[in-house]
Amino acid sequence: MLTKKESYNVAVVGATGIVGESLLEILYSRRFPISSIHAVASKKSKGSRAKFGDQLLTVESLDEFNFTDIDIAFFSAGSSVSKEYATKATTQGCIVIDNTSEFRYEQDIPLVVPEVNPQDIDLYKHKNIIANPNCSTIQMLVALKPLHDTFCVKHINVCTYQAVSGSGKDGVEELLQQSSAYIDQRSIDKKVYPKQIAFNSIPFVDCFLENNYTREEMKMVWETHKILDENISVNPTAVRVPVLVGHAESIYIETEKEIDIELAKNCLNEFAGISVIDDVQEVDFPTSFEHGHGTDDVYVGRIRKGLSKNNSLNLWVVADNVRKGAALNSIQIAENLVGSEM
Repeated sequence: MLTKKESYNVAVVGATGIVGESLLEILYSRRFPISSIHAVASKKSKGSRAKFGDQLLTVESLDEFNFTDIDIAFFSAGSSVSKEYATKATTQGCIVIDNTSEFRYEQDIPLVVPEVNPQDIDLYKHKNIIANPNCSTIQMLVALKPLHDTFCVKHINVCTYQAVSGSGKDGVEELLQQSSAYIDQRSIDKKVYPKQIAFNSIPFVDCFLENNYTREEMKMVWETHKILDENISVNPTAVRVPVLVGHAESIYIETEKEIDIELAKNCLNEFAGISVIDDVQEVDFPTSFEHGHGTDDVYVGRIRKGLSKNNSLNLWVVADNVRKGAALNSIQIAENLVGSEM
């Protein structure tokens, strides 16, 4: 359990990755109460530097790191690393906020989006682990929470348009290299994705399961049920698009109550963490490049009723998948955790 303190000893595992770098930047910019901060990564990164505000932290090797004096550890180094080291950290008294899929579906480990189910954070006491949801789920559920509270969502049909940063630095590098090669009329190499991603769209993300949906798609089903409401049916399609940062989603919902469009817009406008950009006259709506890069809010636009049902609504939702979809959500969990103990 977390002991009440004025400041905390914090470790970021996976500090040299794209999410780890964002974790360090946001911890600093939001002035999280820190006594000491440790940048931790694999053995090959030992001795390298990680930026924390105006400091350069020396990266420590995970296989040598002692979590005994660490209060909170953010894990963002892949599921296999969390599987091996997260429990070791918790047995040394550390609370782990895990940004991988390793613990999301364990019944006694809370899966949390702070704007949606902050009450579940206290359940960390079972195993000293809190799981961070999938990036696509986070932005969808933030957008749908006020609508669910008002109209009761019964069905979701969602198509995601996911940036290559969802695959880490390797995905970003592949898009940049392929784009340059295409423009220069050079041959294009494929390493991260099975199809060319530059100037293309790939109609699947992650591996396929027995039901012919991908794991990325099923994550949205499983996580919606665990976080928001197990009675909501979810029909997802995930698409990888040639965007560096910023996931976009086209969402259609059906609700128990008839939709009042003005009330729906008011609910979204008044909800903390949501910014509505929906101006048909000025043709102003959220886009990945403008609103999904370096931002903290979930942006909603194209708000309109369904054509054939009075209990249906369409939305366009954009968010920074690296910040809000990963690092920021984890830090918001920690802020709630610290606040609940003070």
